[in-house]
Amino acid sequence: MQYLFELLIAFFLIVSGIFGFVGSFGMIKLKDPMSRLHAPTKATTLGVGGVLLASIFHSILLEQHVSLHELLITLFLFLTAPITALFIAKWHIHRHETPENLPDAGEDELWATHAVEQDEDVPDHTAT
Repeated sequence: MQYLFELLIAFFLIVSGIFGFVGSFGMIKLKDPMSRLHAPTKATTLGVGGVLLASIFHSILLEQHVSLHELLITLFLFLTAPITALFIAKWHIHRHETPENLPDAGEDELWATHAVEQDEDVPDHTAT
């Protein structure tokens, strides 16, 4: 029975390694920041999640105790990765897109990033 548990743990470690590699490779090969955004937030998050699952199964099945550290790390990871992706996407839209280049905002009529009037003291970097 212990052999099956070790195979399950090895499976999660291999899958997490594959996801981690794909996420890292995506960071290198994808061309623009909005495409590159998906590599660390999707694939690498699943890679770290696989390692955490392997660690949880190892502590429960082989060491016969529950470790809450992995659950806290998982909670932190799944809360911070989407927020970081949102900040990076908003930064990209704010710095590199003009309201004319963005798709229709629908009922809102204006994208939230471009709803603020430009200060005279702050230089406009959207033209670069």
